Amino acid sequence: MRNMTDRITPTRFHESDGVEDWRVVGEGACAYFRTGSFAMGAGLVKAISELAGLDDHHPDVDLRHEGVMVRLITIAQDYMGMTERDVELARQISAVARKLSLPADPSVVKTVQLTVDAHDIPKVKPFWRAVLGYQDRADSPEDVVDPHSRGTPIWFQKLDAPDPLMHIDVWVPPEQGEARVAAAIAAGGHLVTDKYAPSWWTLSDPEGNLVDVCTTRGRD
Repeated sequence: MRNMTDRITPTRFHESDGVEDWRVVGEGACAYFRTGSFAMGAGLVKAISELAGLDDHHPDVDLRHEGVMVRLITIAQDYMGMTERDVELARQISAVARKLSLPADPSVVKTVQLTVDAHDIPKVKPFWRAVLGYQDRADSPEDVVDPHSRGTPIWFQKLDAPDPLMHIDVWVPPEQGEARVAAAIAAGGHLVTDKYAPSWWTLSDPEGNLVDVCTTRGRD
């Protein structure tokens, strides 16, 4: 019998039964439910709030007038990722949505992370932590995060090249990676490298600004 606190990989999450509505993008599993109105979305949020055990392990919920985004993630002092508990809660939330006849749309799911390339991370990071009101991520000294789980996380990357840069990481569902890259190239972008695909592709816009299109494939 599995322990609900057992840590799992993105692949293990996706291979679980009953989580077809969900995609692991970055750190956490996300699902988007189309509601068609703010009132229907509020009804879904209310139904989710009535599930048992949320005081100890709760989802992040974003309610908008056309739909509801839900994120599940386990956060501990030494870990930020997926556990068996997230699998079970994903199943329960999907069941609630089905009961309300609210369809999931995995194509909407994504997360965005900013990356600061720096020569001296300990010197640079305090500025960004202070100006954004962020805090260090407990399990990762290279990250700062919004303590209220609203703002985009920032990851600091050691840079050996002459000029420091900031680039964006866009996390998409695994099945959307190649299509997103193709769309960006068709829109005027350039492929810098696909050496690490399908984990990520590095692209640039016409003026050289960088973006990594990321998926969870190949990261277990």
